[in-house]
Amino acid sequence: MQLGPVGVSLLSDTDWRSAPRLKRTFYETTAIYHGSDRFVIGRPFAAAAPETDEQRLAYSLGVTLGESMQADIEDLDLDAFNDGMSDVFEGNDLALSEEEMTEALMAFQEQSMQAREAEAEEMAQSNLEEGEAFLAENAEREEVTVTDSGLQYEELDSGDGATPGPEDTVEVNYEGMLLDGTVFDSSFERGEAVSFQTNQVIEGWQEALQMMSVGDSWMLYIPADLAYGESGQGPIGPNEVLTFRVDLLDVE
Repeated sequence: MQLGPVGVSLLSDTDWRSAPRLKRTFYETTAIYHGSDRFVIGRPFAAAAPETDEQRLAYSLGVTLGESMQADIEDLDLDAFNDGMSDVFEGNDLALSEEEMTEALMAFQEQSMQAREAEAEEMAQSNLEEGEAFLAENAEREEVTVTDSGLQYEELDSGDGATPGPEDTVEVNYEGMLLDGTVFDSSFERGEAVSFQTNQVIEGWQEALQMMSVGDSWMLYIPADLAYGESGQGPIGPNEVLTFRVDLLDVE
């Protein structure tokens, strides 16, 4: 086992008339006059609920597709998108050739990949700096022990049972948190302890478990290079320091 969101727009007379068709259609407007100037305050409202099965299907498909695309495309031109859908369903000649569409899609994919890489690099650097600062400060606490690898631990309760080896199976209760206090995994919350082989978990856990005795309860402060490193995993970002409460219950 690896341990591991009432928009308001102010538009002049000219701006409103030239606004995209969808905005003109889906915004109810209130005109406010001030001298010779006219401003329009737009407040989005929900479209009428579809009534027929066909309408409900079409609307549901629109919502599903929209939600899946929204995360990757912030400024989708809905007019052009609807034109493309209409041309396909109505059998019209397409406005772009296959080559032009392929080029547009590939350019978007490249831009998206570059944006994700830049975001990941920025997050990794931020997490690295935050983690280093935390570990440096935490190491100054009298109750914290720092090992040669950089692992930090704090003994909460002591037991006198067996100490596991690398190939032993251990039973533990644990809770894993990010530095901001976010709990990403917890056997305590599930109400069920877990068992696994000592050498099948992240390095920080392997080291700690082989220093613990059954009955021990420790807090672990694990540097990223002893956890999930630059890659991260799931809710754990790149270069994140992890903290764990670990209770060693049994060794087999």
